Amino acid sequence: MAGVSLKCGDCGALLKSVQEAQDHAELTSHSNFSESTEPVLNLVCSICGKPCRSKTESELHTKRTGHTEFMDKTSEAAKPISLEVPKVVDSEEDAVSSACSGQPEEMVVPEVDKKLLEELEGMGFPAARATRALHYSGNTSLEAAVNWIVEHENDSDIDQMPLVHANTKVEDPKPSLTPEEMKIKAQELRERARKKKEEEEKRMEREREKERIRIGKELLEAKRIEEENERKRLLALRKAEKEEEQRAREKIRQKLEEDKAERRRKLGLPPEDPAAVKPSTPSVPEKKSALPIRPATKVEQMRECLRSLKHNHKDDDAKVKRAFQTLLTYIGNVAKSPDEEKYRKIRLSNPSFQDRVGGLKGGIEFLELCGFEKIEGGEFLFLPRDSVDMAVLNSAGSELNSAIVNPFFGVL
Repeated sequence: MAGVSLKCGDCGALLKSVQEAQDHAELTSHSNFSESTEPVLNLVCSICGKPCRSKTESELHTKRTGHTEFMDKTSEAAKPISLEVPKVVDSEEDAVSSACSGQPEEMVVPEVDKKLLEELEGMGFPAARATRALHYSGNTSLEAAVNWIVEHENDSDIDQMPLVHANTKVEDPKPSLTPEEMKIKAQELRERARKKKEEEEKRMEREREKERIRIGKELLEAKRIEEENERKRLLALRKAEKEEEQRAREKIRQKLEEDKAERRRKLGLPPEDPAAVKPSTPSVPEKKSALPIRPATKVEQMRECLRSLKHNHKDDDAKVKRAFQTLLTYIGNVAKSPDEEKYRKIRLSNPSFQDRVGGLKGGIEFLELCGFEKIEGGEFLFLPRDSVDMAVLNSAGSELNSAIVNPFFGVL
């Protein structure tokens, strides 16, 4: 039985003619060909009529167009293969002169359909890739060129301009489609490329949105953990303050009991019967704070400064309270009118200031914690406008209010 195809011994591809075998060898450098009785597969799409020469090509066509029905016309297209090498119409004189001179023939870029080339370039393909696709797809249609690009997109030389012998005459192929059909096909290909690009952009946008949501969740979780830790710290601080207040109350009650027993002794009265005395509330044992050791904040330094001031002048509560109220007035004036320099500058030698604040140990130190600085050789206390911190002033006001209204402040 005569052979109906040529089979490449290197890759197994089936080819219909010697010309196709030569093109295949030129592209792949394969040179081992033999006759085969196995016909070249010819699957024709039932919807658009596109011929497919392999299962892979038909699957690619289905993915691109959604067409799934194909007619097998392999037996109809199978013909005995001719092993004659096709003659290339050359210039006889050029051939003789080239053979005589021994010079290599000139290679030029093959001629392709300029209209199809412009349409491929308009779709975004490089000129070399578009020219190569039109040349090797037979220069027949836009769809055939795009199909060739898809099938050979991984070729290493896909963006190299193809070259043919300068004396080779290429006959213009007869278009298989009418101009109207070619316009419709070109429009379909452009629409398909546009939809693919839109789908890719939508996919990328979804990925970016997922990343934004993930980062947002992480930030919210970090903020929640920070707020929870701050809340626990404040609760522990309040608990420690309540325990301190309870111990102060117990200490005062014990002092009152001792004073009462001393008065009864001086009056010559017998001591009270311990059984008749109401059992005292058990004192709260002092215990170390479970808070982690950390540097004292400015608020804690202010509170300690006020405690020291009260402790140093514990015998004169009225003077201590007047000092607290004077400090509160200074801080309140600056907070209400931070641009007024008269509220931010205090003369240290002022008799009224010395009597109320300056003469008490801890008064000037408290103002310095609020941002005041000594200037002009220590003659004035001054708070620069750019150093006014409303948060610090508000904290100072809160600590002063607490020291004024809490009768047990600084007792221990």
